[in-house]
Amino acid sequence: MTDRITATYRITGNEPAAVAEAIRVEQTIEFPHDLAPEWIQREVVGRVEEISGDQVTISYDPRVAGSELTQLLNVLWGNVSLFPGVRIVDLALPESITALFDGPRYGIEGLRAHFGAATRPLITTALKPMGTSSADFAETARTLALAGFDIIKDDHSLANQPWSTWRERVELVSKAVAEANAITGGKSAYAPSLNLPADQVLNAAKSAAELGAGALLILPGITGFDSMRVIAEESELPIMAHPSMLGSYTISPNEGIAHGILFSTLMRLAGADITIFPNFGGRFSFSERECLEIRDAAIAPLGSIAPIWISPGGGMSLERIPEMIDFYGKDTSLLIGGALHRGSLRENADRMAHLVKAY
Repeated sequence: MTDRITATYRITGNEPAAVAEAIRVEQTIEFPHDLAPEWIQREVVGRVEEISGDQVTISYDPRVAGSELTQLLNVLWGNVSLFPGVRIVDLALPESITALFDGPRYGIEGLRAHFGAATRPLITTALKPMGTSSADFAETARTLALAGFDIIKDDHSLANQPWSTWRERVELVSKAVAEANAITGGKSAYAPSLNLPADQVLNAAKSAAELGAGALLILPGITGFDSMRVIAEESELPIMAHPSMLGSYTISPNEGIAHGILFSTLMRLAGADITIFPNFGGRFSFSERECLEIRDAAIAPLGSIAPIWISPGGGMSLERIPEMIDFYGKDTSLLIGGALHRGSLRENADRMAHLVKAY
C-alpha cells in the first residue's frame, strides 16, 4: 500500500464492513458500484485493505486526489463527513502525494535560524483585547519586542474592526516592533491576522510584508487550507495557523478527524510553520494524549515536508512554562496571551522571556 493513500476510519454504532463498503464508493465515484465499468471498479473505487474490530483501513489510488489539496481533503473526508459514527484515526500518504506540496517554508530548523533560537522554545503571544486602538496595540507590541519575544501575533479575532482597522494596525504595530528591534538587536516579528474576506486575503499577505510584518497568522478553518497553501508558496513570511472553527472536527470522540491529522499533518501539507492548538488543562477540553498526538504528527516523517512547531495555548500562565517544556519538548512555540496583562505587562513579558531562555 506504499503507493496508495491509506486512511483508517473508526466506525461506531454500525457494522464496520458495511460502512467500509459505503465509504470506498462514496469517497470516489459516488455512483452505483455495479453500474461502473470494470476498470473503474478496479482502479478508481477505494479498496478495503483491512477490517480490525471497529476500524477499517481503505486505500485510494493517488490519481483520485487530482494532484490538488482540495481534492485530497475531499477524498479523505468529503461525503463521509456526513456519516454518523465515522472518524479518521490514521493517515498515510505516499511520496506521489507529499511531493506535490512544498509544505512549510521554514519549519522547525528554519525558524530556529530565523530567530536565532538554536535550542530553546519560541516565545510568542497575542495582542488582546478586541476594542483596543491600533496605537495602543503598537505600544503593547513595543513592550513585548523589547522583552525579546519572537512572535507577537494578532489575536485571531482581530480583523478590520472600527477600533483598529487592519491596515492601520499592521502599519503601526510593524513600525513599533521594528523600532524595538533596532534598540535590542533582536528579531521580533509581528504576525497580523489574515482573517479577511476571500478576495482580500492574498493581497493582504503581500501588503503585510510591505508594511513590515515579520510573520502571518492564518485561520484555515475559515479562509481554507488551500488558501494557506497558496500564501505559503507566494509569501516569504513564516506562517502560524490558528484552529478557529476547526474544533467541531475533533470534539466528538466518534466523528471527525483525529487531532494529529487535523492540527499537524494537514497543517504541514498546507504550509504552516507553526500550528496553534488548545493545551490540556486550559479552558478547552483537549487531553494530554490528544496534545501529544498533535506533537508527534508535527514531527513525524511526511515525505520531504519539514516538521513544524507546535504552539499549545488557551488560558496558559507563566507558572506552567516549565511544565509545558517538560511535556512537549523544546520544539514548542509557547503562547501566553491574556495572563501577561495581569499586573505589569513589562515585568510579565520580561519574566516569560527569562523563564524560557533560562530553562
